[in-house]
Formats: sequence, structure tokens, C-alpha cells
Amino acid sequence: MRLMIAGGGGFRVPLVYRALCSGPSSGMVSEVVLFDVDGGRLAAIEAVLRSMSSEVSGAADGSSAVVRSSGRPPAVTSTTSLPQALNGTDVVFAAIRPGGTAGRVADERVAREVGLLGQETTGAGGISYALRSIPAMLELAESMRTHCPDAWLVNFTNPAGMVTEALVPVLGRKVIGICDSASALVHRAARAAGVHLPGGKLDGVGYYGLNHLGWLYRLESGGRDVLPGLLADAGALAGFEEGRLFPQAFLRELGLLPNEYLFYYYEMARAAAGMRAMVKTRGESIHGQQAELYPRLAAAGGDAYGLWEAARRSREEGYLAEARAGGEARNPEDLAGGGYEQVALAVMRALAGGAGVDGVGAGAELILNTPNSTGQSPAQSPAGAGGSQAAIPGLPADAVVEVPCTVTPDGVVPIPQDRPAEPQLGLLQQVKKVERLTVRAASTGDRDAALAAFAEHPLVGSAELAGALLTGYEAAFPELAALWRR
Repeated sequence: MRLMIAGGGGFRVPLVYRALCSGPSSGMVSEVVLFDVDGGRLAAIEAVLRSMSSEVSGAADGSSAVVRSSGRPPAVTSTTSLPQALNGTDVVFAAIRPGGTAGRVADERVAREVGLLGQETTGAGGISYALRSIPAMLELAESMRTHCPDAWLVNFTNPAGMVTEALVPVLGRKVIGICDSASALVHRAARAAGVHLPGGKLDGVGYYGLNHLGWLYRLESGGRDVLPGLLADAGALAGFEEGRLFPQAFLRELGLLPNEYLFYYYEMARAAAGMRAMVKTRGESIHGQQAELYPRLAAAGGDAYGLWEAARRSREEGYLAEARAGGEARNPEDLAGGGYEQVALAVMRALAGGAGVDGVGAGAELILNTPNSTGQSPAQSPAGAGGSQAAIPGLPADAVVEVPCTVTPDGVVPIPQDRPAEPQLGLLQQVKKVERLTVRAASTGDRDAALAAFAEHPLVGSAELAGALLTGYEAAFPELAALWRR
């Protein structure tokens, strides 16, 4: 199999390669093609992959210890030519960032300057990011139709839900959006509740939402929902990240376990205070780290992998720092890697007809971003789904949602979920409206739709602030002016 990575100079690409060299994905891919518009970043990541050679990091505790690969590692080539990268490709992984890390800094800063949360995928910053990433991803999708029309696109590019929704009209079910935050929530909650998920199967798991906006609402063990007991157990909640993010009394009353990104909605004042207290924004820290790191990686020779791994762990330690009081450290298992790249490779294995998660069974059950339609008639839908063709009743069938899905060589099918209660459904409907306005703005150049998206977002909620935001982002990103002229 030939795998192309769009954004091949990205910082997390070595995680994908490492996973392809050992474990259940070993031997599945014969060639990895790295594509990037920045040749310097490509050279740096190639240096990291060369230093791995036939060995990969595989220590169970996530340390930088190195063990022998279980098979021949995939050949690696790189190019700045998109047609060359796509020709003969079976699967495309896309993780691009138009504007680079400097763009992330602006996404955060413009929002903060008008008194709002500055976060790269949530709220104002997420809309700005989407306005840049969607046009570039549409170009990639159109090129795929020309150069590899049968290939699957596994999208990591953020905001993953909005980007995936923009691509469905071009690629249909051949595009699948992934994010590791929902899967990580499920597995951390299961571990805290003592629930075993055999082979990664999601039987008894109820989760509904949009990307970076979802809730775990059921977690069964032996046919019994253990989530209420977990939410009432202060000691168990204190043992994992999402359980610590939110006040425990709030979680008990809510009766759901929110995705970590709901911290920005439920704890907006606390999040804003945490961000204001930081000397640098998260984007500024990453931008500074990468500006210093990439030239060193390119020149590091055999030490490149160790240098990259140290930087990766440092970066993971700063994730959601605004939510952790008093410099609280992240759990070791959250620093070990094994996030979105494992989800992406599990999708690829299942599409190829291989074993599911953890090497058990055929196909896979994973939480993914895909159109809401289950393909069932109302009569076929389980009673728990409210007799609807939509996996999440109350949202349009063609809207991209984030839910448990079954993945086979035929593609991805969402598993019907319960209808969310009105507070959750109302928030989902409001944010989906924002997402669709943003997709329209980015796909057609409709500036009024962009303005409406900012105004309608629950973390903005003001036409005046929306105007200030759009003006600020237009000043930071001159390419938006060209978008509006399309």
C-alpha cells in the first residue's frame, strides 16, 4: 500500500511512521510519500525518520527507549509536487496548516485582543483556521479526483469536523475525519471505571457530538451502565484528565462526561483567566519551539529522533495548560503518544480488510467524523435512536458529526445514538449552524457568511465582536481578501 501524507513536514509525522514500523500496522504500508510546500520542513522530518532507521520507539511507558522494529520499515520519499505525491496513492493522510504556526499565533491573538478566548480550533480562532484550511483542502480533494480517484482521504486537518464537511461534496464517503480526543475520553473513562473494551469494540459506549464538542453518555459493563457510578466517584474522577477538568458536582448533575474541549464552554471564565495568566499563548510557545527545532533536526543526523522525541514530550506537557491549576502535570500515559495516528492507522487497516483495533477481529469500531446518515430507513433504526435515519437525531442527516462508527472495506457507517437532551442538542445545533456558515464562506467566498459565523458562535455571540474579529483576521491574513473576491 502507498500512503501519502499531505503536510509531510508536520511535527507529528514521525508518530505515524513509528506506528507503521511496529505493532498491528507493521508491514501494511510499503511506501510513505511525504508532501509539503515547505522543503525545509520536509528535510527536517526526513532526518528524524532516517534516524529511526529500522528501529522505532516502542517502550510501553512512552519513554524514548528504542526497540527493534517488527518488520521492514516503509520506504520514505518526499516531494513538493502534489501530482507526483498523489499518483499511485491508495490512502492520503492530510494534516496541513496553511499559514503555519505563525497563523496559529494570529488565530489566538486576534480573539484575545477583543477579550475572547484565543484557542486554535474552538470559537473565533477555529473559524479563522477553517477559513484558511478549507480552500487548501478543497484543492487537495480536487487533485485526488484527478490523480488517485479511488484513494481514501483520512483527514486530520483542523478544525476536523468543518474540513470534513467541506470535502464530502467532492469526495463523498471517501473522506473520513479523525480526532483522538473523543476516543481518548472513552478509554480513560473506561479505565477509571474498570470497564474492559475488548479489541477496541464500542459495544455499550454511547457518545454523540461534533468535533471538539461531544459527550460520553453511556458506558456499559455486563449490560449495566456504570457511567452514573463513575460520575459519583470523586476518587475515580480525580484519576483522569476529563474528570479533573470539570467540578465534580457539575458532572454529577450533568450526568454526562464532556469532551475536554467543552472546558472552553462550561468553564469559559476559568479558561480565559488561565490564558491571560500565561506569558505566551500556546501558539506562541509552539511557534518558538518549532522555529528553533527544525533547523536542528535537519542537521542532527543520527540524533534527530531523540531530539524530536524530547520536543514532542515537552509539547504534550503544555497541552490544555490553562485548565490545570498550579502547574499540575499530565498523566504519563497522556504523554506517551499513540493518539490520532493510531486512530488513523486503525481506519486504514479496516478499510484494507485487516484486523481491527488491537489486532482483534475484522474491521473496526472507532469514533470518527462522518455524515450523520446511517443509511437505514426509519423502520430499520433501533428504538434508542428515536426512529431516525440520523445517527444523532435532531441534526441534519447530511451534517458531519462525531460518533462511534463501524469501518469496513466498504467505508464508514455511523452507529445510531440516543437523542441528546435539549441543552446538549441546542448547543450542537447552534455550533453546527456556525460550521455550515463557515464552510459556505470558505468554499464560496461569501464574506457575509463568515461574519454571521463569528456572530452566531456561542463563544462570541455579538455582531459587534464579529465585525472586530473579521477585520482583525483580514489584517492578519491578506489571503482572506482574495477569498472574498472569488
